[in-house]
Amino acid sequence: MSDRVFSRDELAIEPVDLARLLLGSVVESRSPEGTVAVRLVEVEAYRGEDDPASHCYRGRTPRNAVMWGPAGHLYVYFVYGMHFCANVVGRTDGEAGAVLLRAGEVVSGVDVVRKRRPAARGDATLARGPAILTSVLGLDRVHNGVDLVDPASPVRLLAGERVPAAQVSTGPRVGVAAAMDTPWRFWVAGSPAVSAYRRGGKVRARR
Repeated sequence: MSDRVFSRDELAIEPVDLARLLLGSVVESRSPEGTVAVRLVEVEAYRGEDDPASHCYRGRTPRNAVMWGPAGHLYVYFVYGMHFCANVVGRTDGEAGAVLLRAGEVVSGVDVVRKRRPAARGDATLARGPAILTSVLGLDRVHNGVDLVDPASPVRLLAGERVPAAQVSTGPRVGVAAAMDTPWRFWVAGSPAVSAYRRGGKVRARR
């Protein structure tokens, strides 16, 4: 596993490009319980005011402020009154865009993860799904705005090994009620950790 932290300039790109870049990268989270590292195998891109499924579609608010940049920060939000989800912010400062972290493969800290996910059935399910992924990394509201490119940060984004284009699949985003057919979900083909697809339409958009 590479220990090279991404630079801010590398992440200051369009969300769709950032999504492809993040596949194969590693999110490493340190806490008193131990260090957990997850290799990303499924992500989902969102833009700003031109993306009806985005939290930023209706403009800047205190809740979505981190998503407006600068790039390289972690945007964490609370959803359905029970879960946290995490995003890597991209684009340039003042232009909203981020990539939702949907699923990953645990590559370090499995013992810590098993304590956080005692009911998980097999390694492939340990970090499958955006809320579960955030949970196993130990992320919550206090991590909103964390700088992922700071080597001293408790949460770092490591470059990892790029996934060849031939191994990347793409399809509609999951569970959004707007722009539900936009093919901005990307995943590593064949990875058992990729989450199941659920078409949106009955839930609220990311706003």
